[in-house]
Amino acid sequence: MAGHSQFKNIMHRKGKQDSVRSKMFSKLAREITVAAKVGMPDPAMNPRLRLAIQNAKAQSMPKDNIERAIKKAAGNDGENYDEVRYEGYGPGGVAVIVEALTDNRNRTASNVRSIFTKAGGALGETGSVSFSFDRVGEITYTPAAGDADTVMEAAIEAGAEDVETDEDGHTIICGFEDIGEVSKALESALGEAETVKAIWKPQNTVPVDEEKAQSLMKLIENLEDDDDVQNVYSNFEVSDEVMARLSA
Repeated sequence: MAGHSQFKNIMHRKGKQDSVRSKMFSKLAREITVAAKVGMPDPAMNPRLRLAIQNAKAQSMPKDNIERAIKKAAGNDGENYDEVRYEGYGPGGVAVIVEALTDNRNRTASNVRSIFTKAGGALGETGSVSFSFDRVGEITYTPAAGDADTVMEAAIEAGAEDVETDEDGHTIICGFEDIGEVSKALESALGEAETVKAIWKPQNTVPVDEEKAQSLMKLIENLEDDDDVQNVYSNFEVSDEVMARLSA
């Protein structure tokens, strides 16, 4: 499993839940507002908004917060967010992709560059690392959706490309352009997904030792702590032995 997913599992266990939850709701709300602004405010007519709302509900975001974020898109509050992608290298030359929604590109670029520099990494040009990732759809289900064979069969029928099952649930990968069709077919077979989103999936992973893993996790934690950063992806891989020590 790639570093980003492993890191998420550790943070879920170790995170300061109230603070993490508040920041997560803020980021989800921003995505809902942007989705509603660039398309129709009706989720039935706007696939991006529909997915944003679905993901917010999966994280138990209150209905009032969701509705407020949609209404904000129709208001004249002057907030216009740009979608920006940053690419760079973390400790050990590990590739990192950062997606942000910002109302101030200079501020966000400065913050992201500073975080990379302090971690011993460096920002690169656009395209400097994304060539080693694939843009794909990721659909996740909880273990309650069914056993590995049931989910695998449903995924194959739906036209997915890959399935990973572990104690945390099921992760289904499909082509970026097939997200809507595959998620709809899976919903018919397995029920509503926990999350449905586009991600950057590394083509190959880079094994790192415990020291490098700790540095990279700190880098990702600091990036995700920035209000403008929505998602962070990396291509490092940690052995089960190192994972066990980091999770302890």
